[in-house]
Amino acid sequence: MAHAWMPVFLEALVAERDAAHNTLAAYARDLGDYFAFLAGSGGGPETAGRADIEAYLTDLEARGLARATRARRLSAIRQLHRFAFAEGWREDDPAALIRGPGRERKLPGTLSQEEVTRLLAAARETGRTEADRCRNACLMELLYATGLRVSELVGLPVSAARGDPRMILVRGKGGKDRMVPLSPDARTALTAWLALRDAAEAEAQRRGTRPSAFLFPGSGARGHITRERFFLLIKEISVRAGIPPSQVSPHTLRHAFATHLLAGGADLRAIQMLLGHADLATTEIYTHVLDEDLRRLVLDHHPLARG
Repeated sequence: MAHAWMPVFLEALVAERDAAHNTLAAYARDLGDYFAFLAGSGGGPETAGRADIEAYLTDLEARGLARATRARRLSAIRQLHRFAFAEGWREDDPAALIRGPGRERKLPGTLSQEEVTRLLAAARETGRTEADRCRNACLMELLYATGLRVSELVGLPVSAARGDPRMILVRGKGGKDRMVPLSPDARTALTAWLALRDAAEAEAQRRGTRPSAFLFPGSGARGHITRERFFLLIKEISVRAGIPPSQVSPHTLRHAFATHLLAGGADLRAIQMLLGHADLATTEIYTHVLDEDLRRLVLDHHPLARG
């Protein structure tokens, strides 16, 4: 449900945080549902009190929404009312003292090094043409070598890959830049893909098509391969690798990158910088992944744990 506050609040998110399109769409959906609930009782965010917000949270639980979803909705409501108070639209902030349901601390899914090796090999064999297979291999090698978010990977500018770089500059969340090193295998895959990509781009230019600014060009409006296309592509690769598609996603490879680095002795703060996490607490979840692996190791193999 639309409300007069919505466009101004969303514009502020863009101006202050450089919020992405998907983030804005999520806020619009969450707040739209909140506005609809308030309208059902003849109210709106201008008059909503703490009891109204708590009633909405109770309604979400009754609808069976997950705790993480309810926590996200409350976060959006808090930010909206905090913004309304700062703008002088209201003289109070009814959401300020409401405690949320909290988020479940869910361990991220990951892959073993052997499974990653199979995925990388399968990527080199997935695709109808040589160019497709070369691009797929480059995508997967870069993803595992850098731990990039999928949006960062598909939107990489081709300028970042020129000159056989040992590190690439990545534009992350909130417009923050970071440098990420490339492995030898990733550099080899990148060089091979650039040769085929540039040849195809030169041919397209001769036909009057403008050259793409992206490392992985696409025919859609964004000009590069989409997150959705890559998500489907990684499922195809997992099938060829003999790994259940439900266990593999671009985010799973990002988790594998971090977990394997940590298992190899990498410093947690270095991993935080490579992943582009603003808060070290976000990165610390990978220590719990290793703790769980060690626990299973003991339970499976220690003689006192048997029987």
